[in-house]
Amino acid sequence: MSTEKAESATPPEVIDISIAHSPDSDDAFMFYGLATNKIRVPGYRFSHTLCDIETLNVRARDEAFYDVTAISFHAYPYVQNNYTLMGCGGSVGEGYGPMIVANRKLSLEDLNKIKIAVPGTLTTAYLALKIFNTNLQTETVPFDQIIPAILAGTYDAGLIIHEGQLTYNISGLNKILDLGVWWQETTGLVLPLGGNAIRRSLGAEKHKIISKALRDSIQHALDHREQALEYAMQFARELDTRTASRFVSMYVNERTLDYGPDGRQAIRKLLDLGHERGIIPIAPLVDFTD
Repeated sequence: MSTEKAESATPPEVIDISIAHSPDSDDAFMFYGLATNKIRVPGYRFSHTLCDIETLNVRARDEAFYDVTAISFHAYPYVQNNYTLMGCGGSVGEGYGPMIVANRKLSLEDLNKIKIAVPGTLTTAYLALKIFNTNLQTETVPFDQIIPAILAGTYDAGLIIHEGQLTYNISGLNKILDLGVWWQETTGLVLPLGGNAIRRSLGAEKHKIISKALRDSIQHALDHREQALEYAMQFARELDTRTASRFVSMYVNERTLDYGPDGRQAIRKLLDLGHERGIIPIAPLVDFTD
């Protein structure tokens, strides 16, 4: 009798959650626990898509395609009807951030006379640049082609993100401005760069479960740093282990577990300034899952 009941029992439903993030060592590090099934959630199955951040920004804006997606904070007002921000998984620059670099020494006034290569108009780097100087002329170039384009003489200067912040000097380029330093000196706040957004339609219960899973994944990576870094190295774009470790430390830390009140304030400040200065046409309505 009990055997018949067991055989006829319906298997528990598995909820599929699609997650998208960039193929960068810091994102890979924080998702290590989930991607390698070190962190499991009964009844949930997570699938991972890796894609550059500007493509994810556009997909979230135009399609709301993924359940959880990494986005630049600049992109959030454009997706806020379909997504809310998660309270964990963000990348924050504490006195450092995207940089303007050039093939020669330039003054800040010189920047008004040239065209700057930027990694995408929905990136937070672009937003910070425009808040710094709304009049700067820019042209979008894939982020990993900006340094080569400057070296080739196609552009005099470029706005670099990701690991380029640690490797530009190897190519002989000059740092003109670190927007993370400028932002901190101007506002007294950290510079929030990117976070994870979750689809509103999933509802509060799933938000809580998925947020805990991501936070557990981040904590697992921090607790098992050597193994997580080894996993992340496959996404480190030819960085040596020491440089990759430094980069991961910059953007995966205690603030990745929780922005903190000042971190959340910084997100709102950044987006409000962007709206006030006409860079973001949509009034930002920032809220978090927890």
